Amino acid sequence: MNTCSHADQWRGFLKGCGNLAVGSQPFEVSGRLTRVTGLVMEAVGLRLAVGSGCTVLMPDGGKVEAEVVGFQDDRLYLMPTHDVFGLTPGAKVVPWGNTGALPVLGDGAPPRRRASDRLRRFPVGDGLLGRVLDGAGRPLDGLGSLEAEHGAPLVSQTPNPLDRAPIDQILDVGVRAINALLTVGRGQRMGLFAGSGVGKSVLLGMMARYTSADVIVVGLIGERGREVKEFIEHTLGEEGLARSVVVAAPADTWPLMRLQGASYATSIAEYFRDQGRNVLLIMDSLTRYAMAQREIALAIGEPPATKGYPPSVFARLPRLVERAGNGTRGGGSITAFYTVLTEGDDQQDPIADSARAILDGHIVLSRQLAEAGHYPAIDMEASISRAMTSLIPPEYFEQVRTFKQLYSRYQRARDLISVGAYASGSDPVLDRAIALYPRLEAFLQQGMFESATYGDSAARLHELLAPAA
Repeated sequence: MNTCSHADQWRGFLKGCGNLAVGSQPFEVSGRLTRVTGLVMEAVGLRLAVGSGCTVLMPDGGKVEAEVVGFQDDRLYLMPTHDVFGLTPGAKVVPWGNTGALPVLGDGAPPRRRASDRLRRFPVGDGLLGRVLDGAGRPLDGLGSLEAEHGAPLVSQTPNPLDRAPIDQILDVGVRAINALLTVGRGQRMGLFAGSGVGKSVLLGMMARYTSADVIVVGLIGERGREVKEFIEHTLGEEGLARSVVVAAPADTWPLMRLQGASYATSIAEYFRDQGRNVLLIMDSLTRYAMAQREIALAIGEPPATKGYPPSVFARLPRLVERAGNGTRGGGSITAFYTVLTEGDDQQDPIADSARAILDGHIVLSRQLAEAGHYPAIDMEASISRAMTSLIPPEYFEQVRTFKQLYSRYQRARDLISVGAYASGSDPVLDRAIALYPRLEAFLQQGMFESATYGDSAARLHELLAPAA
């Protein structure tokens, strides 16, 4: 008489299936493509978390990498990393890290896979120094495969703000106007606000070459492809590239690649910061990152809010920026410079306005100064470093304030002075500004291949204002 219960029979069947799976070919979980519209692909037959990676297989043997960016009911919204030409209806969609037979547990139930098992991990480590990568972590420089010791996801938790070390150490960026009048501290996040063609790339290259940092991470996001090579060869140079990692996602790449290029550059900077190093993160530009997110959000149906930007754009910006900054006390730091493009030099652009609120200061480049041959074309009246007062002594801050007062007073009276309508002696402060203005203007200018240390910049400022003491 068979006394074996149905539960025992079921467990024995599952055990046999488990043993069979060990010696047989692993099965593959997959879905199928049902729709491709513009930038978005739709797939059914899979249950994946947002942010998971997958591969869409083409009939000719090719493949398209994609990421889950949303879902509705049983449909997944996928965003490809490159062109989708050649895809056909019903194409197989295979999730990353989801192949192979699932082992059977003691109770006969297959284990649940964690969502993090399907999230992509990108190469990080010292093996990336001197290399140029794309937004997916693949080399672009033709120097062979990467020798990366570790991998990191694109998204990480921001540190507890109470655990971060304060910004109390001056960072020497090698640019006189910034060192002396807009002093930057280690772990500070600064915005570089500029329109097109006013010298922001040249200024970034100067900081990349002369900043006293252990590692430099450069994210070239959404810029012209021609500028990528020029920045690496002419602006950054061999000396700067040797201690740098460059992540390039030019304007012709798909929006997902631009989006993850910015996140990948931040992940690399976070790795070196966690190793106790001082990192300089340069991202050009934060606006292109926001535009890439806008393209993705609008494609999956998110409604626009301000000037066509959906709400998710303004939620993503602080999440990206807050990942930079100081680590725990005694650890490393990420000092970040983000370029922000101002359309038509409009400082009230929604992205510029949002970035100004979440950054620790902003440096505004003036088209009028650039057209006059004044480089770097920093508008001192519109620029500010919010951490400066905690980095310099009060007596030095008074010198900075005096410089700005004299410079501003001259600018406001420039037209009167030009036409000879100002009578000398009417305003003692303006008289002093007129006498010092040639030296003030020369102080703010600097050659592209000229380095000005913080000590030299402070000493020159003191010398410039000393006669009035």
